[in-house]
Amino acid sequence: MTTPRRLACVAASGLAWAVMAACATAPPYAPPVTTPPPAFKELGPWTEAQPSDDRLRGMWWEVFQDGQLNALQAQVTVSNQTLKAAEAQFLQARALVKSAQSARMPQVGAAASMTGSDVSENKPLRSSASPARSTDFVVRADVAYEVDVWGRVRQTIQASRATAQASAADLESVSLSLHAELAQAYFELRASDAERQLIDTSVAAYQRALELTRSRLAGGVASGVDVAQAETQLYLAQAQAVDLGVRRAQLEHAIATLIGRPASGFAIPPSPIAGTPPLLPVGLPSTVLERRPDIAGAERRLMAANAQVGVARSALFPVVALTGSTGFESATLGDWLKLASNFWSVAPAIAVSVFDGGRRRAGVEQATAAYQRAEAQYRDAVLVAFREVEDSLSALRILAEEASVQRSAVEAAQRSLTLSTNRYRGGVTTYLEVVITQNALLQAQRTALGILRRQMAASVQLVKALGGGWDRSALPAF
Repeated sequence: MTTPRRLACVAASGLAWAVMAACATAPPYAPPVTTPPPAFKELGPWTEAQPSDDRLRGMWWEVFQDGQLNALQAQVTVSNQTLKAAEAQFLQARALVKSAQSARMPQVGAAASMTGSDVSENKPLRSSASPARSTDFVVRADVAYEVDVWGRVRQTIQASRATAQASAADLESVSLSLHAELAQAYFELRASDAERQLIDTSVAAYQRALELTRSRLAGGVASGVDVAQAETQLYLAQAQAVDLGVRRAQLEHAIATLIGRPASGFAIPPSPIAGTPPLLPVGLPSTVLERRPDIAGAERRLMAANAQVGVARSALFPVVALTGSTGFESATLGDWLKLASNFWSVAPAIAVSVFDGGRRRAGVEQATAAYQRAEAQYRDAVLVAFREVEDSLSALRILAEEASVQRSAVEAAQRSLTLSTNRYRGGVTTYLEVVITQNALLQAQRTALGILRRQMAASVQLVKALGGGWDRSALPAF
């Protein structure tokens, strides 16, 4: 008959085990709470005409409406070696998930053997009833299964899943960075082509001016100083045109590497940059948290670190395992697989480390510290994301203002050159005034072109800061 005392002992034991199991599990997980600002402060008036859709879609580089750029971007997806390495890393993480999930199932092994022996007749204490020679035929299957009482297996699987999802987010981050890098290099190259075209046009104008000055020298109207100044200006412009070739070649080689092709056999025909920066949908700051793959990766690593705390805690408690064996054993091959030759054994076991000098406690502390580090990295990733968006927005706003002022400067320089040229032809001034105004116009035009290049670069950076149209719902489930 069950006594109240025995019932109390059983209840106490059950309560103790329940408390131990609760302690062994990982802390309840939820992403850290972040408070994004209600709006980006640097939006500015240039976003008023943006499309009604509040996010980028698909292949974001198509917003620049450049067929050559679209073709190059497609090759990045197929042939870039850095992207292939990131894909392989993701496949490795996915395989680790399958490896962790295998711990849920029993581990079964099988073996077959035949042992023959011949006992020495002079062996001490040898029984005369025992045969000197014997043969043992054995086929057996061994089963081992860990009962996941404390959640070690479950938490390990959760950690591997979260790590694999973080790897998938890393893959998207690498892809986004490579596509953005290609767009940056492409627009740099096109700006270099436009600058070369601008200098070539100036060289042609300087050549005509030199011919005019030489004619005036022959007619006794101009001096040799005027001719020397015209020659100096022409040669300097030609040297600048040649120097642009170095930068263009480097950009072309960089693009070749990004699309997975040897630089020696790759070339892009010259074509000047055209158009203006596209209007990009920005949306609200809160959406950035869902669009940025680096933030998603940081959050998944945080979840993995949380699960690892549970794994470390489970090491404080006993390992409950079930093991068993079954098979057939016989002295003769003919009786090997008969029912009478069958054997089996079952061996449940509980193993616990009684003393380890604080190693397991230190493991829990280490896992907790790793979680705290992952949390800080996640919060930092969020802050960096908002900063990058604000940087790009402010750059676009300020560059738009600068471009407007610079256009006025170019127009003024053109008027000044026209007046100076007319004054020189009329003999009112020296050629030095023409040289000064020509240089001022070329510098103003190159500055305007540089602003356009920076605007395109800032647009690419904004796309990258917004996540390129990616969404965390695209993370794979395991």
